[in-house]
Amino acid sequence: MQPLEIRPVRNRKELDTFIKVPWRIYQRDPCWVPPLVLERKLQLSPSNPYFKHAEASFWVAYAGGTPVGRISAQIDQLFLERHHEATGFWGMLEAIDNKDVFEALFETAQGWLHKRGMKRLLGPFNLSINQECGLLVEGFDKPPVFMMGHNPPYYETRLKELGHEKAVDMYAYFIQGTDQTLEKIGKILGSRLGHFSTRPLNMANLEGELDSIFTIFNDAWSRNWGFVPFTRDEYLHLGKSMSKIASPELIRIASINGEDAGFIVLLPNLNEIIRDMDGRLLPFNWLKFLWRLKFHRFSTGRVPLMGVLRKYQDSLAGAAICLSLIRDVLTETLKTSIRDVELSWILEENIPMRRIIEGLGASRYKTYRIFESDIKGA
Repeated sequence: MQPLEIRPVRNRKELDTFIKVPWRIYQRDPCWVPPLVLERKLQLSPSNPYFKHAEASFWVAYAGGTPVGRISAQIDQLFLERHHEATGFWGMLEAIDNKDVFEALFETAQGWLHKRGMKRLLGPFNLSINQECGLLVEGFDKPPVFMMGHNPPYYETRLKELGHEKAVDMYAYFIQGTDQTLEKIGKILGSRLGHFSTRPLNMANLEGELDSIFTIFNDAWSRNWGFVPFTRDEYLHLGKSMSKIASPELIRIASINGEDAGFIVLLPNLNEIIRDMDGRLLPFNWLKFLWRLKFHRFSTGRVPLMGVLRKYQDSLAGAAICLSLIRDVLTETLKTSIRDVELSWILEENIPMRRIIEGLGASRYKTYRIFESDIKGA
């Protein structure tokens, strides 16, 4: 191992290097799906609405001029205002299996956070809890679905060596959209749990529909561990992107007594169509991407967002809304080629939701972990 050097990302060329570090780490990992470089550039661009309330810095570790690791550090003002803790985040971690590389990267990130008054460290967040987050600690044998992470098993070992401890686990479940699953839901619902309905996303009133989902989300998730509300700009940015890749029938809103009270979003697993593109859309992969997006018969999908207003949670009505949303979105998948649907992520402490989906036969197949530690010298 040659002497290490940690360099900050200061320009486009260095950002390109930062983004491409994973290609070295995962070159022999059959489960890794190369992300689209353009998507990563947009995520890390100052135009990302996240940066209106957060600041971040990025570093690459070099050994003899060769990139061998990377890390980011973030401070989110919305988190500080809500949780009243001097907590900073780390994320975007990738590194070869070398203790010195991990130690140098974390010392750099912690030093940056310490100078800004942070005392506690949480991660990984890429870049926030409302985006890709968590370190994979169980379920390395299957490729991740779209917008979910993947990493080698040794990452957990290296983090523990540096004193990072578990803060919370998040689970990914697979459920199959079958007639049997729908029959189970129908039997549970019966006709005793009130009158409500679900509707597909109305594209003619897209902004109004997104506003309704936005309101439900920030209310429904507000008591969750580490919750940070979506800003309107962030949400509209995400919602409009999702509406371009999802069928309106797979984004559903539940109403009870005329009030929008819950929602579910099911996206096709885009990793199925980008896996062989090596992260590149140019010069011709963008044509392949558009063609596949329209004609590819997706076999898997993911539910990244689902929520029910707090006043209905922990009640029969809330359970019925959840079941109705799952039933109706799975009914729609039967009209498509999607059969396996990932429900992720679900907090380990969210026992009511876990009981609902496990009762329907969903199987937990991946575990993602958020780690915490004190910042040295704080």
